[in-house]
Amino acid sequence: MISVYPELNYTMTNAHSFHIPVMGIGFTIDTPLKVSRYGINSVVSLVDDILIEKLRKMYCDKLGRSYSEITDKMDDFRAKRITSYLNLIYEESEKKFEELKNVTAESVTEIRKYFSMLPDTSSLKQEFKNLTKDSFNLQEIKTWVVEHLSMGSIDVNIMTKVDKENYSKKVKLPSEYNDAHAALRGYANSVLNSSLILSAGMNPRLYSYLEQFEDFYPDENGKIKKKIVLKVSDFRSALIQGKFLAKKGLWVSEYRIESGLNCGGHAFATDGYLMGPILNQFKEEKEELRQSVYEILVGALTQKKWVVPKMILPIKITAQGGVGTTEEHNFILNHYKADSVGWGTPFLLVSEATTVDKSTITKLVEAKEDDLYLSNISPLGIPFHSLKGNTKDLEKSKLIEKGRPGSPCPKKFVAMNKDFLDTGICTASRQYQHLKIKELEEKELSAEDYTFYYNQITEKSCTCVGLGTSALLAYGLDTKTEGQGVSVCPGPNMAYFSKTMELSEMIDHIYGKTNVILRKDRPHMFIKELHIYLDYLASRVTENRLNPTDKQRKYLLTFASNLNDGIHYYQELFSNLKDEFQGSKQQILEQLDEGRKTLKNLEQEIESLETNLTSP
Repeated sequence: MISVYPELNYTMTNAHSFHIPVMGIGFTIDTPLKVSRYGINSVVSLVDDILIEKLRKMYCDKLGRSYSEITDKMDDFRAKRITSYLNLIYEESEKKFEELKNVTAESVTEIRKYFSMLPDTSSLKQEFKNLTKDSFNLQEIKTWVVEHLSMGSIDVNIMTKVDKENYSKKVKLPSEYNDAHAALRGYANSVLNSSLILSAGMNPRLYSYLEQFEDFYPDENGKIKKKIVLKVSDFRSALIQGKFLAKKGLWVSEYRIESGLNCGGHAFATDGYLMGPILNQFKEEKEELRQSVYEILVGALTQKKWVVPKMILPIKITAQGGVGTTEEHNFILNHYKADSVGWGTPFLLVSEATTVDKSTITKLVEAKEDDLYLSNISPLGIPFHSLKGNTKDLEKSKLIEKGRPGSPCPKKFVAMNKDFLDTGICTASRQYQHLKIKELEEKELSAEDYTFYYNQITEKSCTCVGLGTSALLAYGLDTKTEGQGVSVCPGPNMAYFSKTMELSEMIDHIYGKTNVILRKDRPHMFIKELHIYLDYLASRVTENRLNPTDKQRKYLLTFASNLNDGIHYYQELFSNLKDEFQGSKQQILEQLDEGRKTLKNLEQEIESLETNLTSP
């Protein structure tokens, strides 16, 4: 498509072609402080303000900064805690970055580390090599470094649906005090110049709240201090949400495509749409997406009498979910024209980048495919990738054995179920499970049915606590309120990474300078995702076999049809590749053929559900 708008004369560039996504609640809670000075972008979760306040105190004590506690008795304490913590992380990260740029004979190791971790294709790296190949003039290098080096972005993540209503003396507070709203305000009031990653789908009320903060609007040159990033799993969702925000004068600077099921944490299964076809649609329709959304943006800004950028704004398309080799990394960048690739799960084994307690790291190192599973433990009711034998689940099992299932629910971040209380209650809490089991007992079910529904109730785990506890244990902080149990949410890719790594080693793996995967049987990321989707479909067929409905059968057939289209896309894609994946292409094509056969059997099972529907 030919643009009807002039282009801005700047592009959004990064030092690296990868980013570290948000992981859990605590695993990347202070990652920017560890990696941003090397030009690496990373994401902090804003779910747990209690954890955030504990870490702020720890860092203030450690760094000799003054600390004044923000207690839960203060007005707007959640937003204030988040603002204070983000400001601290920024100030200390910037300080480390300034020290790195202040090249001296003593600090030259850090500047060499910065450049050694850049890909060999980096023009910045080549310029530095040319500058230093004949001599090492510290003053000349320092001047150049100050002009050319950039710090990694300190981005934040808000799960839009984790927006619990809050109360004061049993009186419901206005919606701006909801958890996600307060987190948004905390970020908006910070000094950060970075990105807000919104995940878990559209929250219209939260999106509307964005309008109140000037930092999210572009200036006349198209610069946005706080950019909006949408984590999406299909093109249609991106278009709907992008237009919704544009009508409010807000621009989405990046669409972050994540595999529906081949990812860590919560998994948002698409209706059978696979990652490759989704990426291809974004590549083909990126310009149409940008222009159609920009037209709406201009109209909204004009109506608001706000500044309209002189030229059309740029957008990024990034991708993440199951990437594990440099060949896959480069293919996403080059074939699908992505701007960056997210590497999450493997970084759980890199203590220089993430914050994970030693016991959990050991479990992750030893994890194999069967230890990593898509569970139903999340109180949000969303499929959740988990690790068998994690200490939070062991803690949960002991409580069940004692006849006291459920968590004490000390933090209540997902206390949003209103079956029993108008103020909300968490489905993993002891209170909810006690009431639900009592309700179950009154139904006079068979022993088999009772056990089935009892296990469904007690399966829920206190993840909003468990996903943050690892950081407390890693730093030796008090866990009296939280307990010792750790929830961990690696993606299936963890099975193929079996040792702890230094930051430079992990990055060398990403850029193909070394290979840390010892196993020879790791499937291609697209094949792995296909297998997970086939397993997911099979489980849904099993669930619906006893009491199928016409609506469910149609959904399953649509799901299977979309998977079939995806397999066909991959067969054409890999058959026509000339240079990429030459060592594995034949095996990939054979695995696709096997996947098609499996899918055909599942389709026959789905069709048979129709017989059950019409039989007496």
